[in-house]
Order: sequence, then structure tokens, then C-alpha cells
Amino acid sequence: MHTQALSIRNNSSDLIDNPSARCPCILVLDTSGSMEGAPIQELNAGLQAFLKDVQDDDIAAYAVDLGVITAGGAVREVLPFTTVSSLQGVAPLAAGGTTPLGEAVSLALRRLEERKAEYKRTGVAYYQPWLVIISDGVPTDAWQTAAQNACALSQQRKLVVMPVGVAGADLGVLGKFSSKAAMPLAGLKFREFFRWLSASMSRVSASNSTSASVSLPSTGSWDSI
Repeated sequence: MHTQALSIRNNSSDLIDNPSARCPCILVLDTSGSMEGAPIQELNAGLQAFLKDVQDDDIAAYAVDLGVITAGGAVREVLPFTTVSSLQGVAPLAAGGTTPLGEAVSLALRRLEERKAEYKRTGVAYYQPWLVIISDGVPTDAWQTAAQNACALSQQRKLVVMPVGVAGADLGVLGKFSSKAAMPLAGLKFREFFRWLSASMSRVSASNSTSASVSLPSTGSWDSI
């Protein structure tokens, strides 16, 4: 598996230097060949807008730990978990290949468990982790076990799993990854989705308790329901 590190990777010393309660969020992004052209361009623009919005929020910037994994031909960890305040940028994503979504989600779940272990080892509190999955098709690998594992964590309220389907996605399959139905993206409203995500991260990181239930913004700006 190819790994491209585009930022300073967090470690235990980072958690000691910045003991803010963390909200780990990992993005699994479909960058297969069908995302070529306008879809990948809009996805990149949305991701950059998300990073800027979170960095502009003084609380969220130090609370949100972000990871990015892509599924396009191969699985790539393009951004290991990094606190957004120290993020130096994410290089533009390119589209190509098949959609190994099962492998990508399995890697994401492993990285989340490793990050939670670091929190516990250093005594840093953390909010319920988020796993966001964005795809415009169907997985081309053996995805069922990964879906079952992610869905079980979602059902146990140990993980917020949010599958988002771009035009052409099999929402039924994407919905298997979560205890909640997959949400359809209206057109190519990636920027609107990521602005919603940054607003959600801001609300979570500003809540008074890591165990509190947080009311999230409306999804009406980007979903097609």
C-alpha cells in the first residue's frame, strides 16, 4: 500500500503539547476513474474549503484530528491523523482505477482504533469519532466485512458513520456501512457538504461534554432528499 504523507503526523508528544479534547474525523474518498473531471475537481475544492473553515474556528482547529484515505485503483492514506491547526495542506486528489472501498474502510477503522489508543495512553479526552464515506459507485473489492464492522460500531454509538452517495452511487450498498441510510449528494455539491461538515465539527468541538449529544446543522444545503 502506498502512503503519501502530506503533513506533520501527530504523535503522543503532540497530544501532550495540545491536550484539547479531540474529535477524530476520517474521510474515505472514492477517487476511482468515474470521478474524473468535474467530480474530482469539486471534491478537491470542497476538501480545501473544509480545511479552511475548520482552521478559521479557534476551537475546532485544535480539536479536530483529520485523516484522509482514498480508494482509486489502490488504497492510499494521503493524510495520517493530524490536528487541523498544524495541517500544512493536502495535495489535490487525482481520479483513476477501481473502487477498493472495503479495504479503504478497513484501514480507516484500524487508524481510528490506533488514534483512540493514543488518546487513552496520553489521557486526552475525545468525542465520538466520525467516519465519512463518499462514493459515486459501488465497491469493487470484498467490502462486506468492512461494512459489517463499521455498521456495528455505528449501532453501538461508538462511531458516527456517514455514507454519502454521489450521482451513480448504489445507496443501498453504501447504507450497509452505517446504522443510518446513506445520504444522496445533490449534483456535485461537495463544497456545500464540506461546509456542513465543518459546521458540524465546530458544534461538536464546542460542546461542553465529550459524551453530550450534539444537535447538527440541517443537511438541506447539499442532500437531494
